[in-house]
Amino acid sequence: MDQTRGEEAVKTIQKDGGEAIFIKTNVSSASEVESLVRNTVQKYGRLDCAFNNAGIVGDTATTIECTEGNWDNVININLKGIWLCMKYEIPVMLKQGKGAIVNTSSILGVVGTDKRPPYVASKHGIIGITKAAAIEFAKSGIRVNAVCPGPTDTGLSPTALHLATEDPSFKAAKEAEIPMNRMGLPEEIAEAVVWLCSDAASFVTGLAMPVDGGLTSW
Repeated sequence: MDQTRGEEAVKTIQKDGGEAIFIKTNVSSASEVESLVRNTVQKYGRLDCAFNNAGIVGDTATTIECTEGNWDNVININLKGIWLCMKYEIPVMLKQGKGAIVNTSSILGVVGTDKRPPYVASKHGIIGITKAAAIEFAKSGIRVNAVCPGPTDTGLSPTALHLATEDPSFKAAKEAEIPMNRMGLPEEIAEAVVWLCSDAASFVTGLAMPVDGGLTSW
């Protein structure tokens, strides 16, 4: 998220009565992630929950056409970024004796698609590292889960990017593949994240939770 969008998000939260700060961070940089967590704890005193959501789609290319640069960029942000966030979040939660983490994977973390090999690999990897961390810290009061959104009207997903640039009939065809016959809304993904972070999910850890309108149930 760039500075302008970050500041706009803060204003929206504050307008709705919440409190927020924006710290621009490259999640593929250990020093920047460490600084993000440290400054957050300095501001609020604790880190009760974390939603690790940064990610990119990358270039469209087959496995043999994918460039090394594209591969490294997607993996560094999508997968290394998740690992770095947990690396610095979990020690804070260990000191507290409690915490909840939610990582964003995708339905492409449980199934495949063509022409996006690093994206699919990164999203599968997120589920793996989520399960590993969940097992490692379950006895320490820390829960680690993942959400796996299906096609969501965010403007960033591969589906949304396609809708913005190509044949409008693609939307109808894509929605027809979903049992609920529509794309998801960002708010619907957020509700799942909030639940996973809450005490209502106190016995849930290591879960890769599809939020996909039934798409992966076919």
